Amino acid sequence: MPRYLILHVSVGNGHRSAANALADAFERLPDSEVRVEDALDYASPIFSTAYSRSYLELSQRAPLVWQMFYESSDSSDPDWAPIRDRMRGLVAELAVTRLKDLIRQYAPAAIICTHFLPAELLTRLKLDGGMRTPTFTVITDHAVHSQWITPGVDGYFVASEFPRKLMIDRGVPAAIVYASGIPVNPEIATPKAAHSVRARHGLPADGAVLALFCGGLVPARVRRIVEGLTALDADGMLVVVAGRNTELPAALAGLSGGARMGLRVLEQIDYVDDLVAASDIVITKAGGLIVSEVLARGTPLVVIDPIPGQEEWNADYLVSSGAGLQLRVIEWVPWTVEQLLAEPDRLQHLREHAQRAGRPNAARDIAEQVANQLRTSRIT
Repeated sequence: MPRYLILHVSVGNGHRSAANALADAFERLPDSEVRVEDALDYASPIFSTAYSRSYLELSQRAPLVWQMFYESSDSSDPDWAPIRDRMRGLVAELAVTRLKDLIRQYAPAAIICTHFLPAELLTRLKLDGGMRTPTFTVITDHAVHSQWITPGVDGYFVASEFPRKLMIDRGVPAAIVYASGIPVNPEIATPKAAHSVRARHGLPADGAVLALFCGGLVPARVRRIVEGLTALDADGMLVVVAGRNTELPAALAGLSGGARMGLRVLEQIDYVDDLVAASDIVITKAGGLIVSEVLARGTPLVVIDPIPGQEEWNADYLVSSGAGLQLRVIEWVPWTVEQLLAEPDRLQHLREHAQRAGRPNAARDIAEQVANQLRTSRIT
């Protein structure tokens, strides 16, 4: 029975969500065993804390500094390679402490990484320790930063043909780069009728349903968006999902629906896909996973406040694919949504492009590709 080890890193929710989606897909393969682990659990506590917090602190408190670092480090220039390799070596020395023991004890047939850090650590184990386990990297953004490209990886899975071309242009062999899509919950591959989902959750059968996902958004800015959307001259319901944004419910206190647009404020929910399927428009940040989940359901997107770096690139992909819009001035959000609702043909155009760009079966396709490569012994 082949064992599959899936490694993620607890920096945001996307990498873990992708790992769980892959675990579900691998578990559906015949005679397989799957284990999901956070690579930071096997590093020193000091390193784990510093690593997980540094991205959030920089991206939220000093976004321009983060942008400068992110973009300046995205280079395939050979002059940059020695610096990058030294940085990776230092990270590996700090973080690889117990990961080797996990791999030896579990003895997986293949290791799949949904974050570049464990892929870097595995490269170090291959180069220094003689580890021969096949390793695969699943890139969870819609463009490819050079940090995702590591020596010794046996296969890469990317969001679409565009990042595949970027990787090939940077010297990665075409034969090991697969345009699979970003893995999302396999539930999304099952069709859902909007009217049935609306009835299940008490949403209006007629009129528009707007979903606003607020993880990572500044509460004061969300309040202004909600005030504008509930004032729309359109029948429907605005559903605001706070998620892990614990300060948001208090920031929205005292708000109620408008004359025609109702309001429902939720905290964490376990039916995100139902809400996406029920919605006419989803408004959210441009995280790679949430964008992929909404596209896989074929729902038009409006993305706001992208973090400099990967979220801006994800937003660029969304707009270039014709599946959604990007807005940086929040006062435009209500006006833009009102225009879309007033132009059904334009909204349908976005919906069709979202359906075309979505990859609801990405997790299944990745699992089958990895299993097939192991069966046919293409990796030696």
